[in-house]
Amino acid sequence: MPRISGTQIPENKKIEYSLPYLYGVGLVQARVILKTAKIDKHKLAKDLTADEVSRIQTILDQNYKVEGDLRREISENIKRLKEIGSWRGTRHARRLPIHGRTKTNSRTTRGNVRKTMGSGRKPIGQKT
Repeated sequence: MPRISGTQIPENKKIEYSLPYLYGVGLVQARVILKTAKIDKHKLAKDLTADEVSRIQTILDQNYKVEGDLRREISENIKRLKEIGSWRGTRHARRLPIHGRTKTNSRTTRGNVRKTMGSGRKPIGQKT
């Protein structure tokens, strides 16, 4: 398996679809990377030469934050939001959703909590 940025990518897939296995690289970015490296996007990952892998690696190092660097930056941003006491920081600290309509959506995060009296399932044996 080819190893790029410290991550093993699947070798039996086209390189175009193997690169998004790296954290921080999507399908569109993978296509741009392959175009700048002048590598055929239909080539299988196991068929890459060492030179092609090094070209991909240098492009990633120069132009993109991937894997550990990106994870570290995101965690530092969340930590900063928590320290300054912002709304998003408190939501992160409580492990609640940060964006969107959180009264009705986010049942999986909050648990299946129903806010109004009488909503939800009735106990078995109770008349309706």
